[in-house]
Formats: sequence, C-alpha cells, structure tokens
Amino acid sequence: MKDASAMNVKEMRMDGQPLLQVSGLAVDFATMDGVVHAVEGVDLEIAPGETVAIVGESGSGKSTTAMAVIGLLASGGRVAGGSIRLDGRELVGASESELRQIRGRDIGMVPQDPMSNLNPVAKIGTQVAETLLAHGLATRGDVKQKVIEALSAAGLPDPERRAKQYPHELSGGLRQRALIAIGLACRPRLLIADEPTSALDVTVQQTILDQLDEMTRELGTAVLLITHDLGLAAERAQRVVVMHRGRVVEQGDARQILEDPQHPYTQSLVSAAPSIAAARLQPEVFDASTGSATQGLGGAEDGAPRASDVAAGDHIVEIEGLRKVYPVRGRGDDFVAVDDVSLAIPRGKTVAIVGESGSGKTTTARMLLKLIEPTAGTIRFEGHDIATLDKAQAREFRQRVQPIFQDPYSSLNPMFTIGRLIGEPLEFYKRGNRAERRARVLKLLDDVALPASMMQRYPAELSGGQRQRVAIARALALSPDLIVCDEPVSALDVLVQDQILTLLGDLQKEYGLSYLFISHDLAVVRLISDYVCVMKDGALVEAATSEEIFTNPRDPYTRRLLSSIPGNELGIAS
Repeated sequence: MKDASAMNVKEMRMDGQPLLQVSGLAVDFATMDGVVHAVEGVDLEIAPGETVAIVGESGSGKSTTAMAVIGLLASGGRVAGGSIRLDGRELVGASESELRQIRGRDIGMVPQDPMSNLNPVAKIGTQVAETLLAHGLATRGDVKQKVIEALSAAGLPDPERRAKQYPHELSGGLRQRALIAIGLACRPRLLIADEPTSALDVTVQQTILDQLDEMTRELGTAVLLITHDLGLAAERAQRVVVMHRGRVVEQGDARQILEDPQHPYTQSLVSAAPSIAAARLQPEVFDASTGSATQGLGGAEDGAPRASDVAAGDHIVEIEGLRKVYPVRGRGDDFVAVDDVSLAIPRGKTVAIVGESGSGKTTTARMLLKLIEPTAGTIRFEGHDIATLDKAQAREFRQRVQPIFQDPYSSLNPMFTIGRLIGEPLEFYKRGNRAERRARVLKLLDDVALPASMMQRYPAELSGGQRQRVAIARALALSPDLIVCDEPVSALDVLVQDQILTLLGDLQKEYGLSYLFISHDLAVVRLISDYVCVMKDGALVEAATSEEIFTNPRDPYTRRLLSSIPGNELGIAS
C-alpha cells in the first residue's frame, strides 16, 4: 500500500462525491426453504482512484454485495432495500438495457472462476475482442493489436500465441489472467475484482496487482477488491470492509484494521491467516536412524536438485526421470512441460511442489494420478511401476490415491446433490450398505465444517469455498493412503483454510496419510509441508526440507518467489 496514493484518495474524498456509494443495501434470495437474507444494511463508499477490499469468510455476503452493484445477482436474488449510486446515478431499479451500457465501460468485472466464465468454444483473443468491439473501443482494423495489448497488460506470456488458443489449452492461472484482460480491456471507472488472483502464483499475482495499481494512479479507476487474502488486502487496499453473516462488522484504514483489529471476528481472521514465518502446523522430528535426511531432499554437494534421496527408508512414491512433451500444432518445436523430474514422497509425510503457472507442477501431479501418460521416466507406487498395473491393480491404485483438484466449479457434477457427490466413490467401490454410506457422508461433512443440511443441496447453491470443502470431503471418502492436492485451499477463506489445513494434518497424524501438495501459496506450503520442491519451466530447481527452503533458499528463483508474497511486512501472507 502506497502512502502517496492514500493521500490522493483522501483529497478526492474531500473535494467531491464518492464514485460508488452503497447505503443500507439488503439482498434477499428466494430458496426452497424460504427467503434468505444474504446481505443486510451494508454501507460502503469508494472514491475515484481508491482501492477498497471486502474481506470475510465464504458466505459472508462479500461477493453478493459486489454482484448487486453490477446488477448480476444469481437466480432468485433481488435487492430488497437500500441504494447503490455510481457517480450519483442510482442503479437500484435501473433497467437491464441501462445496466448493459454501464457494465464493461463504467464498471468492469473480473469474476473468480475462469472455467465457467470463459466461453469454451471461443478463442481467448475472440473473447477479448468482443468486449472491445461491443463498447466501441476498437475497430475491425485495430482490434487484433488491442487484444494483444490487453493480454500483455494482464501478464500473459506470448500474447500472440495465447490469443489463438482455447480456454482448455491454458493452465488455471493463465485462464484467470485472460479474465483479467477482459475486465481491464475497456479501462472502466470502477473495477470489481472478485478473488482476481486466487488462482495465480505470487509473482504473476504481483504483476497483475501492479497493473491494477497503475490504473488507479493514471486513470482514477477505483477497485472494489473481494478477497479472503488478508495479505493482499493489507498491501493493496487503502481501506478494508470486514463482512460477517451478511453484515459489515468493521471498516476503515487497511493497516489499522489488520494491525489492530477491534471486532472479535476480524481478530479471528487475522489470527488464522498463514504466514511464512510460522512453523509447520504439526512439526515432524526427523531422526537420522530412520533414514530421514537432515540436509534437504537432495543434499548433493554438486547442488543438483534431487528429491530422491530423502528418507532413504520408506517411500510410498518414487519418481525418476519424469518427462512430458506435448507436440505443438503449427510449430516445429515440441513443448516440454516436465523435464527430467525426480522426487520421492516418504510415507506419512507431505511433499509440496511450488512454482509459477506453467512450471509443470500440475502436469507432474496428473501423471502420478495416471490421468496423463508420461513421455519418459518411471513412477513407482509402493514399489510398483504404475505403467505396468493390470486392470485389478489399477482399480486398487485409484482407491488408494485420491485427488483434490483446484477448481471446485468444474470438478463437481452440477446435477448431483452434495450427498451423492461425496457418497459416489463409496457406492462405486461398494463400501458398506446404504445406511453406512450415509453415516460416512455425514461424518465427512462434519470434518470439513459443512452442516448435514448440505446433503440435499446442489453445487450451484454453494459458495466457491463451500464447493471446495465438498471436493475435499469426497477425496477423503475412501480413506486413501496418498492424496494429491492440487491447490486444495486456494478457493477458501482464511478461517476455513485454517480448519482444512489442520484437518489434513490431523488425518495425516492419525492415519499415516501421505500428501503431494501442489500450490502457489507459499505461506500455506510453509504450514503443511515437510519437504518442498521448487519447479520452473518444467524442471526442478531446488529441493529441500521446508525449513531450509523458507529460511535459507539457495536458488535465485526461490528467493524471488518468497519476496513476492503480499503482506510479508505485516506478518500476514495468505
């Protein structure tokens, strides 16, 4: 957060009216169980050029408040009371045609979920061009160049190539950046950013947020930032609005609120936020007599990063020389997604893989899950090469190795109830009778802090964080030996994130579970991991114990990742 910027905002607030003024906002949703009062009596203001962050746990009403401002409430929702004024113009009661004129040009939107907000059958460049052409900000003659500029400004590498690709050809982080490019393309006066960087690694997150700051300074664009990341709010917002159960419980200067919170709920948010200075949630004592390494995962004097020598005793997974190459259409060179990666996962431990989007960490995880086949290399589970498993062995393998995917929107069948989603693995593998399966589902819901009433609801009725908890419960259903966690808490607020990480740690301690933990959130990795592998451009650049990585990183790339974490100076880095 920049003091000069904050000073300019204060001057603007004194000299003129707010750009956005929300007064007494109430939002109701009609459900099968009656009317739900999702937002009650919310007041907030945003000055031209100001960044205001709304923080709170899933279901607190922060996203609903933002959607009410832009007139895009979900089905069954309505503004039941209050006022929303944009530059003095009342938006409550405006017609749909009036709102369409405002959306994009006056109010931009960066939604949270890239897969459900990008057209899967249209190229990325086409989708950016539609926005520019619809608002008269480009012509057929210059739209191509302006699309490239928008993609480049949003941090997409090789924007000419990305413009020609479809959403499914991009990683989760790149898809999110494409959404940001669309939201910024028209340079709106107000940008609503709903968890705009939750899918991004810290270095790209920094690039995107720097871009938002630049817009704020140069164009007077205001930003309403919806986030569960307190470090991001502390670093990037002038003011913070804290919401809980549909109400504003505290608001004011960002640093003052996050350094000295007054409301008990705000205090709980701040205390739950992970920090890279924190110790592992459940510290492990490594004993040399058991074969555990004391000099990192590799420990080689030549500095070659290897993860295959750690805990020379018992490994549940051993990966050697793993490589994945994709042919690229229309180009002579192939794309090497994973290049000669070797690592091991000790039984009952957590190995984290960190790196930027496109570093190869998720591709490595998918090869371990047998979702894609490696080009070269070997993956052994319990000493057996998974490439040679017969049908019966593969069926057993899939029960013992379970995934938690990054995107809870596309990984949950929208036609199934929550109870059926969690119980489906139990039914498929014929675990117990109907009553026993129901009891197991109820226990799993309780484990991930969801009420039993969720059993009959559908994914569309849940928040992003709630959907991710369902995905985690489903992964735990079969009591697996190894869980491959691909960004499992990126969609969660800090309170639920803290619960889930503690739960994963408790389950590991009780059942001897092993985890491969894929994440761009280094503060979370610090809390959950015993060992850390750092990947860049498909290769392993550093591998060591978690303590070594965070206290004595050797590779310049690792040091750059650590220095990019927002909120470090406040001890908040989530």
